[in-house]
Amino acid sequence: MKTTTRRDILKQGGLLAMLVSCGMLTTQQALAADAPGFDAKTLEDALKALGGKAVDSKDIVITSPDIAENGAVVPVAVTSNIPKTQEIYILVEKNPNPLTATFTIPDGTEPFMSVRTKMGQSSNVYAVVKADGKLYSAFRETKVTLGGCGG
Repeated sequence: MKTTTRRDILKQGGLLAMLVSCGMLTTQQALAADAPGFDAKTLEDALKALGGKAVDSKDIVITSPDIAENGAVVPVAVTSNIPKTQEIYILVEKNPNPLTATFTIPDGTEPFMSVRTKMGQSSNVYAVVKADGKLYSAFRETKVTLGGCGG
């Protein structure tokens, strides 16, 4: 299995940027070309695209505010204590497209990620972890006082 280097990522990113700037590829196509589930409209459809039903796990730690004053920039962090973590997904249940972010965790790295996401309204934020080919999940409720997704 070939490991991806920083140089490879920079080359691929440059190529995508060039294709987008020339009009040969739309930004939407460039960002979601290989990402299953981003077009899902419900939480269930997004989970199905990721591989099916996830098992609840206490080994996933989600950090997000209890109350977010601005739904346009809600900080979410996830740490997985599950061995052999391969991927981490962030889903916001009541967003128009629940799947918000995906992260691939290379072997030998700490399974942690942090992102700022949009939330249209108060909702459960789910962290789904793919580890050793199986899906695990945890959720945390975050209340939003000012909407971010079209609000």
